[in-house]
Amino acid sequence: MTTPDLERWRLILGAPAEPSTGGLDGASAARDEALNWLYGRDPDLARRGVRRGGAGGGGEPDPSGDRTGGSGPSALTTVDWIDAVHRLFPKETIERLERDAVERYEIHEVVTDPAVLERVEPDPALLRAVLRTKHLMNPEVLALARRIVDAVVRQLMDRLATEVRTAFHGTRSRRPSQVRNSRNFDFHATVRANLSHYRPDERRLYIERPRFVSRTRRQTDRWQLILLVDQSGSMVGSVIHAAVTAACLWGLPGLSTHLVAFDTSVVDLTSDVTDPVELLMKVQLGGGTDICRAVAYGAGLVDNPRRAIVAIVSDFYEGGDPHGLVHAVRGLVGQGTQVLGLAALDEDAEPAYDREMGRRLADVGAHVGAMTPGRLAEFVAARIGR
Repeated sequence: MTTPDLERWRLILGAPAEPSTGGLDGASAARDEALNWLYGRDPDLARRGVRRGGAGGGGEPDPSGDRTGGSGPSALTTVDWIDAVHRLFPKETIERLERDAVERYEIHEVVTDPAVLERVEPDPALLRAVLRTKHLMNPEVLALARRIVDAVVRQLMDRLATEVRTAFHGTRSRRPSQVRNSRNFDFHATVRANLSHYRPDERRLYIERPRFVSRTRRQTDRWQLILLVDQSGSMVGSVIHAAVTAACLWGLPGLSTHLVAFDTSVVDLTSDVTDPVELLMKVQLGGGTDICRAVAYGAGLVDNPRRAIVAIVSDFYEGGDPHGLVHAVRGLVGQGTQVLGLAALDEDAEPAYDREMGRRLADVGAHVGAMTPGRLAEFVAARIGR
């Protein structure tokens, strides 16, 4: 039996099976901890004398909701658990786990208990949990949750606004400049202009003629940035950062910003870009993924193909028309539009995506990878300054 098969049986049977299946580590251990947090509270286990200790030995809940002692890491909170299952399991499993948590084990802290939201310090993990469960909240809890969304979004806005202002503080042109400061220093041109002053014996290049470039804000050629954001549950971090990034870019000279969310349908949220809190409260996470339909909608927004950037933020697991998606991206690139395929748009920029589809899009001219919001702003600023 292969190792993946043994890991699956270990996850199904629990810790008592380890002598036969071996232990767990990495993501498998994290999955076991998440499963144990939920199903370890099943009263039938206690009646049969079964202890479902997690991979880290952190203890397990008993039917009363308490945990037995253990020497491992501290127990997951409800918020941590919600975030973990969305990172560790496929969509169908996530739906089953959340349904069991609410219906079978009646874990309602996040969705029904205002005291929980009042006690918890707003942070990105809680924001992700709120966005994943807001459809289950009653009006009282939803009002508290909105304040949490607002607090975290303001923190992100303060930080990202600085990065965006830095990127757009004047984009570089190709014209030389007599304004000599470090921000305008042209490294490559300086090296080329001073190669004759290289001393091989010292392995040192002496600079006699530093080169600088000018900065300009070209407002006559207006550019468009069209953000197409996959609102499936696995992309929640990118959805948050796309909303905040769009708000930071909104109103900048020479740039028109659009924000479109999609699953199997397409929703244009551009009218809410100036209020990212309202925008995020409207996002409906989950559902299928029809990237081709979203790209077709985005293509219809393009005014001047050679002054447009279409950024597709998705894991690229296409549930619609894969061939149509590749064809649509080829068409955009062919007309001169810059196409970005971003498998992640967040602070970590650690992508998890369909690499085969990513390769196909790259083959027809799309730039495929992952970016932080600040790096996206730099990319846009560099194009506008050309």
